[in-house]
Amino acid sequence: MTEIHFAIINAVFTGIVILFQACLALGLPWGAASMGGKYPGVYPPKMRVVALVNMIILCFLMMIVLVNAGLILPQFLSFSEIAIWFVVAFYGIGTVLNTITPSKIERIWAPVVAIQLVTTILVAIR
Repeated sequence: MTEIHFAIINAVFTGIVILFQACLALGLPWGAASMGGKYPGVYPPKMRVVALVNMIILCFLMMIVLVNAGLILPQFLSFSEIAIWFVVAFYGIGTVLNTITPSKIERIWAPVVAIQLVTTILVAIR
């Protein structure tokens, strides 16, 4: 597999997380599976805004990976070669946090974030 394949896999998994955040923002009662389960059920209004911000951040991270793999916006390649390591750190921290979360249901995200971490590393070291 090439970095293009790994970037596409990363984008698919990131898209899943973005959709989950959109569902939280729209009021689906899945709060137990996010933020350590602190807000079970429907997110309160402030947390819905946080979910929207998370969506924007995740889109930006996904774009960095896709740029670094040469799939989009080649004019930002030099930026992405540095920024990709921040994405690696983000997913590394996310993997740890989703593994140790007190919310058992939130742990379903640990393998997702681990896949994002591994695929980001594989794109970064191309």
